[in-house]
Amino acid sequence: MSELEAKVLPEATVARLTQYLRALNALESRGLERTSSGVLAKEAGVNPAILRKDLSWLGSYGTRGVGYVVRELSEHINNTLGLNRDWRVLILGAGNLGRALSGYAGFTTRGFKVRAILDVSPELVGTEVGNLRVEPRNDLAAVVRREEINIAVLAVPGDAAQDLVYELGELDVNSVLSFAPKPLVVPRGMNLRRVDLSTELQILAYLAVQP
Repeated sequence: MSELEAKVLPEATVARLTQYLRALNALESRGLERTSSGVLAKEAGVNPAILRKDLSWLGSYGTRGVGYVVRELSEHINNTLGLNRDWRVLILGAGNLGRALSGYAGFTTRGFKVRAILDVSPELVGTEVGNLRVEPRNDLAAVVRREEINIAVLAVPGDAAQDLVYELGELDVNSVLSFAPKPLVVPRGMNLRRVDLSTELQILAYLAVQP
């Protein structure tokens, strides 16, 4: 393991690295081969000093007076975030949210391949969602093995989500994104990220009424 691989980056830095990667991709699409910390920071919407501090975690990839090589820095951030691996995604829940997530183009462009979608509803099982067919929730273990799933997305109610978290842990799927509207008990070794849309809307409501 390299010195960089042994480091655990601050969560806020990891979040901003995704912003820098998106900004670098935008710069490359405009034909730019090099960029400065000022330009990259503006494109990513952060302070240049914060950007330089974040990138210092990755080693020395900029040259004073010259800046950063866009593709080189982009590839290095990709490697740091683990985006050079094959990420095979399973969506649990084929309701409106699950169907919307399965068709999200951002997954594919960032290296995440949605391989299957499952649901408990007899009315939904067997229906088409994009290029996928909804499969029965009871086939979870078989689907995980068949598709070599390593990331799961939970688009199900809270009670169902907790049961699924335990089952996914037993199947060694230890990276989970949850849209369930409640905190979940997470097995040892599992990384779970929670997206609570109602909380985000409540924060927006609060900010909107401030003088």
